[in-house]
Amino acid sequence: MATYVVGDVQGCSAELQDLLALVGFSAATDQLWLTGDLVNRGAQSLETLRFVRSLGRNAVSVLGNHDIHLLAVYYAEQPKNESDTFDALLSAPDCAELLDWLRHRPLLHRTGTDLLVHAGIPHVWSVTQAEGFAREVECALQGEHFRNLLRVVYGDCPRLWQGPGTPSGGPTGVPRLRAIINYLTRMRIINQAGRCDFDFKGPAATRPSGFKPWFDFRPPSETRILFGHWAALRACTGRRDIEALDGGCAWGAELIALRLEDGRRFSVPSRLRQRNTAA
Repeated sequence: MATYVVGDVQGCSAELQDLLALVGFSAATDQLWLTGDLVNRGAQSLETLRFVRSLGRNAVSVLGNHDIHLLAVYYAEQPKNESDTFDALLSAPDCAELLDWLRHRPLLHRTGTDLLVHAGIPHVWSVTQAEGFAREVECALQGEHFRNLLRVVYGDCPRLWQGPGTPSGGPTGVPRLRAIINYLTRMRIINQAGRCDFDFKGPAATRPSGFKPWFDFRPPSETRILFGHWAALRACTGRRDIEALDGGCAWGAELIALRLEDGRRFSVPSRLRQRNTAA
């Protein structure tokens, strides 16, 4: 039995199957962990959700920002973006079942010393605090009034967990839930005070002054954090206790898996690259 952690699939279902074939994944005995953003950008969001859901308890996927966007579009009638690629999913006969399943995914998953999250854990939180904050959002998304949260989920503010005028335990109400979602699913760079710059998406070396990658502020830890979201990192943090796994498959790069038991990485090229070469 092995556990494979796969970076952002983003609707690249064919590449996911290529990767699982490469590692010899067994749906009966192995575990598949996914860093979130199962949908959007790629052309096979429907096939991706159907497959991951079919694995039952043998698959764990945390919510990413694209997953939450899809939920907001479907349940709260939020506007789609021109770049969205999940129309086939929205019109599928099993759409309601698939999105109800997606809505019940966690924001953070921890087993032993391994922690799975989409974007990261800010240094202003301990791992234990992050788990508790994630549960707050999960309860809201899985509760009776979940549409209320999805109607107000968008927004960069608050960018800071504990700023002037903020209670010592962080913001409250809707701003609190939005801040938790933004840290866990959208964060890339951050400053010493914990303020995020959500506009930056490039390589870490090109970040604006005063900001660093979120993981540069976290001290070494026995907890291994596994995350995706930031394709421009090229799946490299320079640390063994914080593993980046977004290979940018939806952008023509690669899909990456990490085997937890021995730390070995595997990858397959994006089929978008193959199509472009053939053209």
